[in-house]
Amino acid sequence: MPPRNSEFNSYVFIKNDLKDLKWNTKNPNRDVTGEVYTQQECLDNPEIGPYLNRQKPEYVIKVREGIFWVIEAKGSHSLLDQAFSEAKNYGAAINLNNNIQAFLISGVAGNDIDGYLLKTAILHRNGNTELVTYNGSPITGLLSRDQANYLIEHQTAALNELVTDEGILLSIAERINEELHKASINKDKRASVMSSILLSMVSDTLPNFDASPNVFIRDVNNRAEDVLISHSKRDYAEEIELKLPVELPAQEKFKAALVRVFFLLRKINIKAAMNGGQDLLGKFYEVFLKYGNGAKDIGIVLTPRHITRFACDILDVKIDDVVFDPACGTGGFLVAAYDKVRSEDFESLNSFKKYKIFGIEQAANVASLAIVNMIFRGDGKNNIINNDCFSINLNRKIRNGELSAEYISEDNDRPPVTKVLMNPPFALKVDDEKEYKFIEYAMKQMTVGGLLFAILPVSVMYSTGANFNWRKKVLLQNTLLSVISLPGELFYPQASVEPVAIIIKKGIPHLTSQKIAWVRIEDDGYIKLKKRRFLANEISQLTRYENPLKEFITNNIEGHDIPGMFQFKEINAVDTNLELIPANYLNNKPILTTETTAEMKRIFAEMTFQGIKRELHNEDIRII
Repeated sequence: MPPRNSEFNSYVFIKNDLKDLKWNTKNPNRDVTGEVYTQQECLDNPEIGPYLNRQKPEYVIKVREGIFWVIEAKGSHSLLDQAFSEAKNYGAAINLNNNIQAFLISGVAGNDIDGYLLKTAILHRNGNTELVTYNGSPITGLLSRDQANYLIEHQTAALNELVTDEGILLSIAERINEELHKASINKDKRASVMSSILLSMVSDTLPNFDASPNVFIRDVNNRAEDVLISHSKRDYAEEIELKLPVELPAQEKFKAALVRVFFLLRKINIKAAMNGGQDLLGKFYEVFLKYGNGAKDIGIVLTPRHITRFACDILDVKIDDVVFDPACGTGGFLVAAYDKVRSEDFESLNSFKKYKIFGIEQAANVASLAIVNMIFRGDGKNNIINNDCFSINLNRKIRNGELSAEYISEDNDRPPVTKVLMNPPFALKVDDEKEYKFIEYAMKQMTVGGLLFAILPVSVMYSTGANFNWRKKVLLQNTLLSVISLPGELFYPQASVEPVAIIIKKGIPHLTSQKIAWVRIEDDGYIKLKKRRFLANEISQLTRYENPLKEFITNNIEGHDIPGMFQFKEINAVDTNLELIPANYLNNKPILTTETTAEMKRIFAEMTFQGIKRELHNEDIRII
């Protein structure tokens, strides 16, 4: 077995990561599609070998014809600079050949016990280096093929985006859950543990991984608390504080698991992505909690990120909106609103994040996740609070010349909210607060003309009793703009309920002539595979219906009907039960000739098969 600091461990680590990042790790000398030379193999390349003078880098990667990436590895963290320096020297030697270029270099240092550190740079012909960065932070994981090619094409060391393959993200999340499980950290505590680790990674310096468990955990807690203090959120430090087990062996195991988690997070460049345009942290939270069952254990159902983005787009959240989620969970809708404004009006983002985003979450440990999520968006002074939403209201307030809001304990006489985005807790028990109660509360915080998007169980929109009375009340006081049925597997594996989204405009009674956009979304781009939901198609019904819905909701412009899927119709006057669901209003979907032919072929094949079975059965009887 190789010793702890053996370079062999780094060698295996690099190759496995390159495979995960979809590099073809076959030898280019033997396979024209190969991209990775290992040690001796690069010496056989006539353009590289003569210039290395028998020196053997750990890896030389063929990024494209004539352009290479040199990686050198060492077995100890303390040797990172040496590994990087040697990679630079190898790259400089290769660059003596003016017909090719070692454009990228990386030093890797560590082992499977301590984890791996990485340093990547572009290497100029004059010998100077520039660290590869995203959002001004050095990347901490290996590059994908697309990222390496972007740097080459733009002759830059700054990545424009940091998109992590969902399969890799899921793999990392599962491995982290496995590490925390091995350390006997309960599922309901893992989210808080993750918050503490992520906050401690905000610093540009690393904790001392060689310290004793007590010193290491104290260091992580102090780093996390310092970040919370700097953002006026010190009260949440206790919620996410790491606590060591009593027995020394358990302490060692606990510390070792957290160290491994640190380095797994570095592999997906979590720090560099914290304030990026891609919601990497939100996606990570989603898969980490969803597929590790952590969400179920802390009592939340996570709204998928593609749905929160969809909601913000069709409501057209803008810089001057006051956005509110009264049951915000980990902050998915609020992050989506922030990201939309960030992409459209970056110059005014500071005022939006200070004065326009409001969220309430009753569970303190879940609220801490939302706060951490927003801190990583650069929104350290956010207005997310831990409270029972029914005990507090929002009232209009002008702050620094900007329309904003403040939380008050009494009734509000000047509701400020213009856009509500929410997925209220589904009532699973008789004594649970009904879903519509959250909507009534949210609408009390809204200005006349404000728009509300909410996800509900479909039963709320057709069942009798209290839900029926609520639907009548909504139409008497407000305008129902759209009801959208969503895939039944949307919340898989956390919940199996058929969801609908509703969009309401506050304060304008629903006219009998008012048309509603009735929408059925069967394809949101995701498929269920091996007990997971994966993105299979970026162009889905969800994306195709986005613009028509937005035009109708914000400008009252009706698009073209799509029978059975997307139609504009008034409420049926004879529907005394007010069953306001798309299935009651959408025409039958037209059956295509190809679909008919395919179904007839399937039936014919089944009938033929059954006929053969009967013949064989009868033959058996005759033989007997």
